[in-house]
Formats: sequence, structure tokens, C-alpha cells
Amino acid sequence: MTPEEENVVLRTQIAALREQVQALLAEVQALKGQLAKDSHNSSKPPSSDGLARKPKSLRRKSGRNPGGQPGHPGHRVLLTQTPDEVVVHRPVRCRACQQALPDDAPGWSERRQVHDLPPVRLRVTEHRLLHVRCPTCGETTAAAAPASVSAPRQYGPRVRAVATYLIQQQFVPYARTRELLADVFGVALAEGTLVNLVRQGAARLQGVAEEIKAALSRAPVLHHDETGLRVAGPDGAGLQWTHVTSTKQLTYYARHAARGVTALEAIGILPGYTGVSVHDGWTSYRHYQTCWHALCNAHHLRELTFVEEELGQVWAGELKALLRAMHAAVEQARTAGATALEPATRDRFVARYEALLAAGVAQNPQPPPPPLSPRRRGRRKQSPARNLLDRLWTYEHEVLAFLDDFAVPFDNNQAERDLRPVKIQQKISGTFRSEPGTDAFCILRSVLSTWRKQGQSGLAALEAVFAGHPLPLQAPS
Repeated sequence: MTPEEENVVLRTQIAALREQVQALLAEVQALKGQLAKDSHNSSKPPSSDGLARKPKSLRRKSGRNPGGQPGHPGHRVLLTQTPDEVVVHRPVRCRACQQALPDDAPGWSERRQVHDLPPVRLRVTEHRLLHVRCPTCGETTAAAAPASVSAPRQYGPRVRAVATYLIQQQFVPYARTRELLADVFGVALAEGTLVNLVRQGAARLQGVAEEIKAALSRAPVLHHDETGLRVAGPDGAGLQWTHVTSTKQLTYYARHAARGVTALEAIGILPGYTGVSVHDGWTSYRHYQTCWHALCNAHHLRELTFVEEELGQVWAGELKALLRAMHAAVEQARTAGATALEPATRDRFVARYEALLAAGVAQNPQPPPPPLSPRRRGRRKQSPARNLLDRLWTYEHEVLAFLDDFAVPFDNNQAERDLRPVKIQQKISGTFRSEPGTDAFCILRSVLSTWRKQGQSGLAALEAVFAGHPLPLQAPS
């Protein structure tokens, strides 16, 4: 091999090694980025942080001291004017001279009250249906039983409501619910009976859930989100999805095997919807073009935190501060009774937003295609910072929707809060045992969450359901 030929071979090998080093450096950077991600700089849940990291909120300090603020009424046990029982304690002798105190000696009373629960046990009401023989014709006529008394032995609406409430609202597992009812109330319900009560409650509330769904389709602004959950089936526990659609007054959950458009079509709220859909940017939501879209800026703040802290890029921190300043300006204007920002203020915000994005793009150029690799189909792989910049630039109107329409929220925290009960249930139980049980959970949680948002007691409402007259929903304001 001539020196020239050897030089060509060496140059080729060096180029290949250089490309390999660049690829390995990119892989190391990606792995370091994955390790550095937690709940404060990504969409990972706080439960994944472990015990090593001290939780830190993205909220800025208010400047107020911790605890109750001046003027807060506080929460304490108040003396009632109508006690159920009064016990009088009277001294017999004077504590100074030890002389007996006469009954007519002057004095005054000090009130002290003990608030406690009375002993609670099952109350059994027996209905005796008399059979009376007619003295004229000899025919025997039986008295009609009340509509709510349909069996020789049954549990009343209050017992059924408490059992369903413990399982669905307080997430107490079936076995522990059975123990609690037996220990506190003396009610020995089998786990199978509890399962039947939950499904019975869901069946009775199916119509109410449909009303919630119809009301959501008419709401001007909707929050959407989804989360995975394990549901046991014929082949073991498989991954399915719980989708939530909600407002401040309404909540609707639905289970589906798919995460995307197939599930949204089956749920049936987004097809034909003409309001504003607030979500975290999942592509399936953009399939619907009859509505407007708004993106969750809480997600953007966390991603910008990652770019600022882990990649050391200053523009990300400045953009975080700008988004928060926009949010504060909108809240201040709304409090003052305005319905929109001053055009000059709005234009300054947008100009600054676009300038910071331009600075970010300059610092994160699109990577060139590898010269020695075969051309691949699809979008070229980019850094997390570049992906974030592309989203913030391409969907600028959706990111800043809250700036132009005060009815649009800054984030999608409403849907994230409404999804939290699903994750709590899964953490407690590990998996749902069947698809019908999961569907019953979705129906009951939809109605219980909506009742709570509308100021209704979930326990009292469930009692009304099992008594045969569900409480009506309030018209959304």
C-alpha cells in the first residue's frame, strides 16, 4: 500500500471514528438527561422522585409567612348551644376552709363540651305484611310491601351508600371496607356483595354520567388528559387508558384500550366540539379541527427548567420568567375587570417571546444529516431543547391562547388534578380486576367528582341514589 493510499484509509477511519464519538457523546448526553429528569423539570410524577430529592414547587414565593394569614377564621371545635346531654358537676366543700357548700350558695358555671361519636350499630326495621281473610268471600289479601323493600333480607340505602362511598371516594380496598363496616357498624358484608353494590350504583348512575358527558360537549372550555392503567383480562393484566374530560364543575372518565383518536371517537365528546380544548400537546387532540386548541404551559415551564438547569441555556430561564409575567398580567387584568390586555402590552409580550425563541434556535441549530449513514425515513432525531423550541414556535397561538382569551387557562392542571384519583386507585390496588369493574369505577368517579365540584355531599348523594331518587346535576355556570 502506497503512503497516499494509506493516508486515504486513515482519513476514512478517522472520519468514521469521529462520527462514532459524536454519536456516543449524544447518547451519553441523552442518558444523563434522562437521569436528571424528575417531577420539577419534566412530566414525571412526584412519586418517581424517590426519597433522595426534596420536593420543590415551581411556584414563586409570595412573601407571606407560612401558616394561616391574618383574618383567616381558622378551624376549631365550637361550643354548641344545644348539647345532647348536660352533666352538672358541683363542688361539695370549700377548697379554702373545707366547710360544706349549701345548695343556695351563689356561683356561676363554666361550660366544657366533649364532642364524640355515639355507638353505631345496625338498625333493623322489620316489615310485617299481614294476610287478611275476607269474612264475606273467604279470599285472603296480602298487604303490599313498600317499593324499597323487595326481598326478605336486604341492606338499606344508607349501608349501601356508605360501602360504595368508602370504596369509590376514599379508595378503601374491598377487604378493608368489609373489616371497617364490621368493626364500626357491625355489618358483615361479603366482598362479593360489595362488588355487586358498586356495580349496582354504577348502573343507577349511568344516566347521570351521560348527562355530564352532554354538558361537557356544550362547555366553552374543556380540559383533556389521559393516563395508563392496568386492567386484568383473559391474558393477564394489560395496559389500557383512562381518559378524562373536565371543567371546574364537571368530570367525565372513560376507559379504552387505545390512547389516541380511536378512544376519543368512542368517548364522543371531542367530535364536533366547537369550544377550546386544553391539553398537553398529544397529537391525537389536534385531529379535531372544529375546535380551538390551547397548550398546557405548566408542561412548558418544567421543560424549560430542564433546559436551563441541565443544559445551561439562559434563554430558557428568561422564557420561563416571561411566561410567568404574562400569566401575572392576565390575572391582574382579570381582577381589575378587563376582558383583554392592552394591545401594546400584548404586542410587547409576543415580541419578547419570539425574540427568546430565536435566541434558542440560534443556540440549538437543527443537526445536519450524518454523512456516512443511510438516509432514514421520518423526522430527524433532535435534542430535547430543539424539540421544545419547534413546539413553542409552531404552536405559538396555542401556547399563548390564555393571553388573548381570558376564558382559556394558563395550564391544564384541572385535568391533571382530576386524573390523580385514578393513579391513587391503581397504587392501592395495583390493577383493576376486570373491564366491567373499571367501567363502574369510571362512572362512579365521574358522578362523585362532579357532585363534589358542585358542592354536593358524595355520601348523601349516594344514599339518594340507592333510595331510588338520584340528585339532579346543577347547570354549569
